[in-house]
Amino acid sequence: MLRAQNVTVSYAHRERRQDVFADLSFELRSSESLVLFGESGSGKTTLLNLIAGLQCPDSGRLLFGEGDDAVDMASADESVRSAVRRSKMGIVFQFFNLIPTLSLAENCLLPLELNGLPTDGDAVRQSLAELGLGDKTDAYPDEISGGEQQRVAVLRALIHGPSLVLADEPTGNLDLNNSRAVADLLWDAVDEASSSLIVATHSAALAERADRVLEMDSLKT
Repeated sequence: MLRAQNVTVSYAHRERRQDVFADLSFELRSSESLVLFGESGSGKTTLLNLIAGLQCPDSGRLLFGEGDDAVDMASADESVRSAVRRSKMGIVFQFFNLIPTLSLAENCLLPLELNGLPTDGDAVRQSLAELGLGDKTDAYPDEISGGEQQRVAVLRALIHGPSLVLADEPTGNLDLNNSRAVADLLWDAVDEASSSLIVATHSAALAERADRVLEMDSLKT
């Protein structure tokens, strides 16, 4: 599903370069869950951005897909990376990133519209109802709680059937009960769809749920 090969990322610090991580290599199998575990500043979000093609490394390769169809997200043109993100990936952000001028149902339908897939409003409303939001499908994001917004964000990330889901601190702004609910939703949904999952977090509770854990702090140089 994903192969990182000798990935190095650095940033300018005063008069020298400081590595975020150097020569990082790992593989992610289909239907596997991986947690990027570490404190703020350990490079978790940077690695997610690299995998999504939102940022390019100094060197190395990030091969997404299998065989001859794999795309190097480190070097492909932005148009190619954008197409992969849109059709093959689902992204859950820490701060939800729902579009404020769209209703909850419209937010969830957007990935389907962008990918030219059938848009079934009734099915989306049913999915929202299963998340306890049946009476709020036409509400706007600022009219619901943070925990409810994150549930909508998870549904939006999964609605087009991505092969890889990326979640950046998906419970970082939630209380304990909502954190558990969102984690359950995320893992249950990717298990049902046989999607691969990468979660960046500093939560030990989330790390315990993963098939594998990559300790980001240990990669600091």
